[in-house]
Amino acid sequence: MDSRTIVIDLLLRKYKADQKWTRMVIEQLSEEDIVWSPTPESNSIANLVAHISGAVHQWFETAYFGAPYIDDRSKEFERGLQMSKEQALELFKKSYDCIIQVLEIMKANPEKLLEQPYLNFPTFNGALDNQATILEMLLHQFRHLPSHTGQIIYIAKMRKGHLVWE
Repeated sequence: MDSRTIVIDLLLRKYKADQKWTRMVIEQLSEEDIVWSPTPESNSIANLVAHISGAVHQWFETAYFGAPYIDDRSKEFERGLQMSKEQALELFKKSYDCIIQVLEIMKANPEKLLEQPYLNFPTFNGALDNQATILEMLLHQFRHLPSHTGQIIYIAKMRKGHLVWE
């Protein structure tokens, strides 16, 4: 097994585990819990799910699957963002399913890890630029998204006190 396959398998296990545990947490919440934020300046679970979806759309759906480019970060962090529990679950699932799909494609074609699919896109403002490879994007999101799933779990613990992990 070469190093590319090892990295892809590791990322697949990590993203699948994050998806499982975060969905399990969201399923335990009420509709009110989804839109609640600890302070007026803090993000709600709805904001975090919207942000995860926005990041996946920008870095995976747009660049890799040809979806139209939409950059609406201000909406992701809008105070009072409304989202039902079912919408949060579906949006989160769709986002992580997309990442997992890209990783499955990479597993079948590890040479694609060094492709640069963003070269003809509008200039990115952020941690990655238009020269980024698929591997750089996957590793960036590997660092970025778990910070937000951790926030979701933390907010859920604030609301519920105790979460069931079965």
